[in-house]
Formats: sequence, structure tokens, C-alpha cells
Amino acid sequence: MLEIKDVCFSRDGKDILKNINLKFENNKVIVITGANGSGKSTLAKIIMGIEKPDSGSIYFNGIDITNMKINERANLGIGFAFQQPVKFKGITVEDILNITAGKKLNRSEICQYLSDVGLCTKDYLTRELDSNLSGGELKRIEIAMLALKNSEFTLFDEPEAGIDLWSFNSLIDIFENMKNNTKNTIVIISHQERILNIADEIVVFDNGSIKEIGKKSKVLPKLLISSKNGRYTKEGNE
Repeated sequence: MLEIKDVCFSRDGKDILKNINLKFENNKVIVITGANGSGKSTLAKIIMGIEKPDSGSIYFNGIDITNMKINERANLGIGFAFQQPVKFKGITVEDILNITAGKKLNRSEICQYLSDVGLCTKDYLTRELDSNLSGGELKRIEIAMLALKNSEFTLFDEPEAGIDLWSFNSLIDIFENMKNNTKNTIVIISHQERILNIADEIVVFDNGSIKEIGKKSKVLPKLLISSKNGRYTKEGNE
């Protein structure tokens, strides 16, 4: 379980997060949603250790991780998919999946993980993780890495951004498989209705604060009313 206690964060004199208190229980899919600039991605960076809170604490399985480094959090079992995936010049797709697994995988295993995210393995195994890959390709490879790692707590920051409709449909399948096949915690930051639909719980952010939190059956119908203004969409990009 990951718990956030009284976390505040500001930048250039502006309050980005205001006394955030959240508990992410095990064996659940939680979707965090809300308007752009409401603090969602900042919270993700604070959970992973990319940003440090001005005040408050973060606990993972009872351990205070507030001041831990990114790699220390990863070693504890926290995984993070960036909104803009990181590029690694000189490292191939096969290399990065072997590094993620902590061992040398056979090619059939690698092929399965890449196939699950909709990539033709014959074409991708020896390709480098550089600017020759599109943002959507890098994002799918990153999701394959996280599925392979099977972290106890996995956080996805707007995984649908920059990918096409076919890839988006595959993405939903991946999340549904992760939900059905794991006892771990999956947290997804998203505006998409189909992603909201696989949630056990939904957290709504507004202007740096938690506006509402609750079961999908309670929160989602209210959000769908907002779809008239185009905020929440059924599929694809906004």
C-alpha cells in the first residue's frame, strides 16, 4: 500500500498541490483524473521521487520513502511510465527488456511481451531506443517493460497520449489483463472514458486539491455529464 500524507508542493510562488491525502490499496486499479494543470502529473513525479514535496510524507508498505531516490523506490517495487518516454541511444529494445527482467530472456519471451503491446517483434528487437522511434512506439515499449517488471505499485501518466486508435485499443487490453492477472496496485492518470471504466476507484483533482474520490459506480456517472464539454472522451486522443 502507498500512502500520501499532507503533501504540499509549490513552484514560482504558485501552489500546485495542497494538502494531498491519499491511500492506494493493494489489488486495485485507481484512475486519477481532472483538468490539465490540476496537479496530477506533479503528484506522479513526487510519488516516483522526481520532485520533492515542500511538506508532507509518502509511505510505501509502511516505509517512509519521502526522501528516497528514484532507484531506491524502484527497488522497493514502484514502477513509473513517463508521459514522455525516455530515450536511450545505443540501447536496443532487446537490451532494455533484458535489463528490466534482470536476466537474459529468450527471444520467444521478448516476442510475447512486444506482441502484447502491438509491436512486430521481428522489426523491433534490434532497434535502438532513440529518436528513430515515434513517441507511441516508445510508450508501448515502456508499457511492455512495466508489464515484464510486474512491480507491486505501477503508475502510468497519461499512457494514451500520442498513440493512435489501434494502439489505444491494445492499451486497454493490456490494462485489463494487468487488472485480471495481478494482486498489485495500478494507478493511471487519464481523461479517457474507457480507461476510467476499468477503474475500481476514481480520484478527481481540481486546482491542486482532491475534489472527489470514490468507487467508479459513484464517481464516473458524474464525470460523464462533463463529457458534453469534451473533457472526457471515449477513445483516442483529446
